[in-house]
Amino acid sequence: MSDYNPFTNPAPRQPTDGPYFREEVALSNRNHGVALEMLRHDVTPIGMHYLLIHFDIPYIPTEAEWRIDVGGEVARPMTLTVADIKALPVRTMRVTLECAGNGRGLFPQRMPSMPWLSEAVGTGEWTGTPLRHVLERAGVKPGTVEIAFESVDRGSDRGNEHTYGRSLKTDLAMSEDVMLVWAMNGLPLQPQHGFPLRLIVPGWYGMASVKWLRTITALKSPYQGHQQVGTYHFKKTAEEKGIPITHMRVKSLMVPPGIPDWYTRQRLVEQGPVEIFGRAWSGGAVPIAKVEVAVDGRWHEATLDPAADKYAWRGWRFTWKAEPGEHQLMCRATDANGAVQPMEADYDRGGFGNNAVQRVLVTVR
Repeated sequence: MSDYNPFTNPAPRQPTDGPYFREEVALSNRNHGVALEMLRHDVTPIGMHYLLIHFDIPYIPTEAEWRIDVGGEVARPMTLTVADIKALPVRTMRVTLECAGNGRGLFPQRMPSMPWLSEAVGTGEWTGTPLRHVLERAGVKPGTVEIAFESVDRGSDRGNEHTYGRSLKTDLAMSEDVMLVWAMNGLPLQPQHGFPLRLIVPGWYGMASVKWLRTITALKSPYQGHQQVGTYHFKKTAEEKGIPITHMRVKSLMVPPGIPDWYTRQRLVEQGPVEIFGRAWSGGAVPIAKVEVAVDGRWHEATLDPAADKYAWRGWRFTWKAEPGEHQLMCRATDANGAVQPMEADYDRGGFGNNAVQRVLVTVR
């Protein structure tokens, strides 16, 4: 029996370039990404949308017993039922969410954690009400700097026991687009997606969209929860404070063409015209301006599908005249602000924000 105990003497996790640890394999079995062939769906089927669950999926038998406490710096503290929230103005939004750690497993040196490759992304149609309707009803007091959101998802990380929670600046929380949602793709939220109520923060990485939402608290000083200040910062060393992670970086993925080798996932296609299809997205509602596809390092501009909802990914396509041999395909997106996917990711100690171009090996016969 090991002397290591994560609750009494937690060992620090350090970046590594060695084999994947057993714990990482266990995490990758528990969480899952989208199968890349599912990128052909404008809206990701519920069972294929990526999942990252920090601790346990709470057992919540019915929504009728669920309560949301709204308090802190508000004129009218209140406890709401899901039915109370459903009585507010209803809106449905198509939103692409990506895990901030997507691509962690592709860094030459990675932080032991969920070892995502490229698949931690999905697009859902989320139905709910803008959060501002609840905040206006409660009466947020002047001087409130942040709104905090806490779940019932509780556990320990690096010896720090905590409930999963995040916060937003007050002006963002009061915007029309931040939503309290109770349905996904026209159906009630499934347990793993936050039943009965969750937050959706469009344009941001997924860590901001708190699931199993239990409390909303207006604060006169910044929220200090572990998931807000102890992680989800871009940094290169353990000592630096880092930059808080917010909006998604520009990115694209292709549906790997042809058929796969079961183990390596390399692709086999027949000689001749091959349609390459994929999706591209960027954070903060910044539109996609261009997508390019490279065949063996030579870049070609793809055709963009009509623009979708402002927070949803955009389809693109390119016809490749495949010649016999072995080839490498890549794709890269450029957004309307001029941000371009890099050929190689900028190193991040936590494995966050990897938006390097995707590379797919293909054999043509």
